[in-house]
Amino acid sequence: MIIVMNKDVTDDQISVVVKKLKDAGLDANISRGIERTVIGAIGDERKLTEEMFTPLPGVESAMHIVKQYKIVSRESHPENTVIDIGGIQLGGKQIQIIAGPCSVETQQQMDLSAQYVSEAGCRLMRGGAFKPRTSPYTFQGKGVEGLDMFRQAASKFKLPIVTELMDVRMLDTFLENDVDVIQIGTRNMQNFDLLKEVGRINKPVILKRGMSATISEWLMAAEYIAAGGNHNIIFCERGIRTFETYYRNVLDVTAIPVMKKETHLPIIVDPSHAGGKAWMVAALSQAAIAAGADGLLVEMHPNPSEAWCDADQALTPQELKKLMGVLGGIATAIGRTL
Repeated sequence: MIIVMNKDVTDDQISVVVKKLKDAGLDANISRGIERTVIGAIGDERKLTEEMFTPLPGVESAMHIVKQYKIVSRESHPENTVIDIGGIQLGGKQIQIIAGPCSVETQQQMDLSAQYVSEAGCRLMRGGAFKPRTSPYTFQGKGVEGLDMFRQAASKFKLPIVTELMDVRMLDTFLENDVDVIQIGTRNMQNFDLLKEVGRINKPVILKRGMSATISEWLMAAEYIAAGGNHNIIFCERGIRTFETYYRNVLDVTAIPVMKKETHLPIIVDPSHAGGKAWMVAALSQAAIAAGADGLLVEMHPNPSEAWCDADQALTPQELKKLMGVLGGIATAIGRTL
């Protein structure tokens, strides 16, 4: 069971609910978000009824949740959640395209990338300062220097930045550099210590699906973040690993409507990592938007042939601009805007 408290709830009112749960032999998990506080009952919930809590001061609603992922489930919050990223909304009527290079390489490369991202009509920019690579001998990213270059380039065009956090020890550095959206990559989807830490901050988090993760595991990973109090979570489908070897990963388009049914949080798609080839990106992007995705995470490089990382899957600036035009038509057809 979860008990949703009013926006103006007091600590004393929360304490009354917690005491009632403990008197019934259960523990309580208190999750304080920006807009609401949610109290989750831990233990044998069969002895609880909704009527035990709804009359209490400060309680907005109480409901039994049969799924393990309580806070992120649509049962707990029937309306779609819209994430605010520096005044840009993700999860509402407008579809957001987050574009930029795989990795931060040079200041000139990032300056040009920011210019092309803005000219294409994208309102957020992606880029990796820290890069998780399969081989320890390949380029691992520019690190803190890369964050500085990224921020300097994006600020010229007022683009919020999206970048991946790999190590919990770098979280303070991300906050000091005012990273707008923290991305948790596929390899860290079940790094629970990392999830707990980003759950304690007030920053939007993109949670990528693990390459072999089930929908339930993905949702439970998000629950770790939400249980810490951070409800600004964006799911990202980036392709799953199967027996097929022709392309990099299999884009699970089916996951989009399933996630829309299971959770109130927005979901975006990374077509670049799914296909692994630039020529696939347009088709996969179109399929994702048509299926109901709230946005895309697309790789674009000023000169893909010279990219230091994932050159094969990066679009050129011209290809990104063309893609934005096509996606705009699909968005209109389904009653949304780009």
